[in-house]
Amino acid sequence: MAKEKMNEQAQIAEAVSKTDLFFQNNKKTIIGITVAVIVITLGVLGYYRFVRAPKVAECRAQMFPAENAFKNDQFEKAFAGDESMIGFEEIIETYGCAVDKSAYMYAGVCQLQLGNYESAIEYLKKYNGKEPILAARAFACIGDAYVGLGENNEALTWYLKAAKKADNIYAASYLLKAGIVCEELGDNEQAISLYKKIKDQYPNSIEGYEIDKYITRLEK
Repeated sequence: MAKEKMNEQAQIAEAVSKTDLFFQNNKKTIIGITVAVIVITLGVLGYYRFVRAPKVAECRAQMFPAENAFKNDQFEKAFAGDESMIGFEEIIETYGCAVDKSAYMYAGVCQLQLGNYESAIEYLKKYNGKEPILAARAFACIGDAYVGLGENNEALTWYLKAAKKADNIYAASYLLKAGIVCEELGDNEQAISLYKKIKDQYPNSIEGYEIDKYITRLEK
């Protein structure tokens, strides 16, 4: 037992010795790497605290007037601004990566309402919010823009993505839009399938209360 303990102590001493030797031989490199990591970490923290955070706060303050214009259905003013305020277009151009994600949603919906469908799609695709309801809304608006462009196949894709993203009562409106597009494409079978999905999964939605008339019309 004593011999085994001595062997164990010898192994530990040898390991410590090797570690100490390694550090001595590579001391400058190890210290250099440690200092570099500290400098980078402090730099990143400093950037977020003293550069990015103030810029984000300024961006959000600039967004308030544009948001108010949007809420009042002043879509041109909200997007382009006027002599008293800047709009979402300039906010995005000015603040770049610090811009509030919702600015892309606002800008896209403004362009959609103004009939600028390609621009709407461009902005909405840049919105990458993680909140499912808003993300689904962005997908549906992209679908609306493609309908405006007469690209119904693309529109259908985005409506279905919206319905999948928002697995709640809001999905019913996206499924209804998808069904209507299917009818436009001559695919009544898929349209009926989508309408029945509303009836089965979202019967208490606004769309669910009236979905029977869509189904009956196509099944005649």
